[in-house]
Amino acid sequence: MTASDGVLDSPTSWVASHIHRYLETDGADGHEWRPGVFTLLLTTRGRHSGKLRRTALIYGRDGENYLVVASQGGAPQHPAWYLNLLADPQVDVQVGAERFTARARTATAEEKPGMWATMAKIWPAYNEYQTKTDREIPVVVLERV
Repeated sequence: MTASDGVLDSPTSWVASHIHRYLETDGADGHEWRPGVFTLLLTTRGRHSGKLRRTALIYGRDGENYLVVASQGGAPQHPAWYLNLLADPQVDVQVGAERFTARARTATAEEKPGMWATMAKIWPAYNEYQTKTDREIPVVVLERV
């Protein structure tokens, strides 16, 4: 689905609906997805198409940085948004009504345990997702530029 701003939103219907509500209300409807679970909108550039792609993700904080998890529910492959940011780490982020550019990077081996614990406290299913796949699920750090 292409939004009025020309960005391609997630093809999953419930995610596309969530993104639409989030955008239309500047996050008033959608920032808090479930009680105590907040989401941001992440826009990456497609590594093959070059088109902008947007998805909604649960986030946490590490100081000034935002954290997201490339879990894809424990699927054997990384989500497309993660592969996109590996190819081009400059991303756009919307948290509620606030919009900014960030540089995305995978948490280092030293950083990851604490960041994973932060994210698993917010969404405990991440621990289950990791047991469902042989790949190491990345934690992504979004650093405002």
